[in-house]
Amino acid sequence: MSTENSHADDTDVIVVGGGNAGFAAAHAAALRGRRVVLLEKGGADHAGGNSYYTAGATRIAHGGLADLADIVEPDSRHENADVPPYSEADYAADLERVTGGRNDPELTRVLAAESADTVRWLHRLGMRYRLMYERQAYRLADGTWRFWGGLHVGNVDGGVGLIADHTRIARELGTDVRYGCVVTDLVTEADRVVGVRGRRGGEPFEQCAESIVLAAGGFEANALLRREHLGAGWQHAVVRGTPHNTGEMIDAALRIGAARGGDWSSAHSVQWDGRFPDNESNRTLTNRLTRQSYPVGIIVNTEGRRFVDEGADYRNYTYAKYGKAILEQPGSIAFQIFDASLRPLLRAEEYDMPGISVESADTLEELALRLGVNVAGFVATVKSFNDSIDTGRAFEPAVKDARRADTTPPKSNWASPIETPPFFGYPVTCGITFTFGGLKADTHGRVLSTRGGPIAGLYVCGEMLGGLFSGNYPGGSGLAAGMVFGRRAGALA
Repeated sequence: MSTENSHADDTDVIVVGGGNAGFAAAHAAALRGRRVVLLEKGGADHAGGNSYYTAGATRIAHGGLADLADIVEPDSRHENADVPPYSEADYAADLERVTGGRNDPELTRVLAAESADTVRWLHRLGMRYRLMYERQAYRLADGTWRFWGGLHVGNVDGGVGLIADHTRIARELGTDVRYGCVVTDLVTEADRVVGVRGRRGGEPFEQCAESIVLAAGGFEANALLRREHLGAGWQHAVVRGTPHNTGEMIDAALRIGAARGGDWSSAHSVQWDGRFPDNESNRTLTNRLTRQSYPVGIIVNTEGRRFVDEGADYRNYTYAKYGKAILEQPGSIAFQIFDASLRPLLRAEEYDMPGISVESADTLEELALRLGVNVAGFVATVKSFNDSIDTGRAFEPAVKDARRADTTPPKSNWASPIETPPFFGYPVTCGITFTFGGLKADTHGRVLSTRGGPIAGLYVCGEMLGGLFSGNYPGGSGLAAGMVFGRRAGALA
């Protein structure tokens, strides 16, 4: 696999962007005997797009553990694992539910129907998968590992392993991966896209091909575009993933007449360590800076007030929208609160990471002082919460237990009193993952023009493909969509 050639030469397929979706498209095209050049904006040591920063969680439809046994790594815990089936109908229903029905039905149908087959295809090529015990299961008193929330499979070694596997497969298939290529323009002849232009090492280059696949991510790393499209305050969000997704290729496609797709006013954003000194685009800690055990605790702002229903649903269906809720709080910061009885339930990879921002104290008053939270407001909030819990129901974090706290706002599930010292507070801010608006395409990734028909020679996949998500999304469906529609684009390009 060459990484040096940057002169103008012809090839069959150019893929712009070396993340999960781009590699899936490259593999599919290469397997058809196409000559593929993949142009990655980052250098070799900063490549992989947002995919590198993920936990590798991939939502697929499946029939339970027996149905997954052929693709996941062996693990002694499998003997005691309870992995409920997750059907294509469940998948589609979850997408429709969490987006409020704003998801494209045809894209949704394809994603749900082809998610499992696409993962099996990648596994045959050499991608490694595992059951995500530490992220998606709780161990019950009888020793059973009970999985929840429809998201059970992830890459070995997370996003780092995902990109390492993709890169190795690309090398084996003969794909020419070129790093440090900043693509800025699409080259057209008549009504067809025939190449790209950009810079590499400060020098201009032009590359021509029969087909161009755009997989260069959204505009989440561009503060000006966030402010323009997402609204006031979004310029202050922390970029949790790659700094390279700044929207140039979306703009390049729009300039030649591509239609916009999806919801340009919303984004995937999460609760992110709010006081860690290096909490932006951290390639060492990557996803460990997320704080996603919040459903078992409570979240307060600097006034000591709760502002979301932490137990509205499984974490997989709320985490991508609660970053926005925190951005809207005073100072764009909030605090996850747990007591000693809840602390053992928190994800070790996130809450035991080196240098984590946390305060602890033996009293609620002292904890509030250490966090910089209004003491009286915080103590009153905790008392109101504790007093309103439905103690007639058992606390069961692996299922929706309907153990409710009937306060304002209510907590619908997993309400457990904050009463056993020491108490813990974790500062969190808004970490943006990717924007939901992008280009409009058909189910094969063919970019559609503002006139309605496909733009010849131009395809899109990954976060640049708009239409699947709006306001929220089911965890793990982003990587799955990148694989499914990347494969589809590469099968035609």
